Amino acid sequence: MSMLLLGAVAVTTGEFIPSAGAPDVFPPFDPRTFPSQLFWLAVTFGALYFLMARIALPRIGEVIEERRDRIQRDLDEASRLKAETDAALKAYEQSLADARGKAQGLAKETRDRLAAETDAERHRVEGELNAKLAETEKQIAATKARALASVDEIAASTAADVVSLLTGKGASDDEVRQALAKARAG
Repeated sequence: MSMLLLGAVAVTTGEFIPSAGAPDVFPPFDPRTFPSQLFWLAVTFGALYFLMARIALPRIGEVIEERRDRIQRDLDEASRLKAETDAALKAYEQSLADARGKAQGLAKETRDRLAAETDAERHRVEGELNAKLAETEKQIAATKARALASVDEIAASTAADVVSLLTGKGASDDEVRQALAKARAG
């Protein structure tokens, strides 16, 4: 128990109080133990150096080398994939441009074909309309000729009726026609 008490006093006062049978100096600082401490320091350092140089550092080097190789492989793979992506994108853009050109060509071809069909249909319809117009003009001319022929008869008949009402005598058809011919000529 006294050792415990002395340790407590040493802790509180900050002084080293040797106990009975204890050395006067702290053992690592005792100059009598320096040669053995240096010997064991050299042996321990040599053993650690040997372990580090022969076992630990080569393994760490292998891990670092493997990691560097893996990173390089990943970078090479990324470059290859980027090149493939660029090639695919270029091919896509080219096919898109080809499709646009083809679509424009088809649209122009369709537009030209429809314009030609429309022109042909328009010419056909115009021909039919011109034929119908000519036929209608012939019918109008015939109707006009009949109407004019009827006008002369109606005019002669009307003139004969007017003369007979005014004069009280009937006029012959020949006299009426001659009078109308004079009136048209004059």
